[in-house]
Amino acid sequence: MEKRLGFVGLIIENREKNAAPVNHLLSEFGEIILSRTGVPCPSRNCSAITLVIDATTDQLGSLTGRLGRLSGVSVKSMLSKNPSA
Repeated sequence: MEKRLGFVGLIIENREKNAAPVNHLLSEFGEIILSRTGVPCPSRNCSAITLVIDATTDQLGSLTGRLGRLSGVSVKSMLSKNPSA
């Protein structure tokens, strides 16, 4: 299966409680993450993270599925249609 370029967007609510499990999980998938940008929003007690990834559909599904099962985490993702993109 070919890798494709894509992104993953995360919203983490109650960041003091939920950020550590997210960070641990992202470190497990570090080989597919090309870029990570995080923006804390202390006034709402949440944060947003955007990942740029180079992954197969199976790798993306595994990452987003595990992230989505974490408490207080919302996740959306997309891969390019063309493997060469």
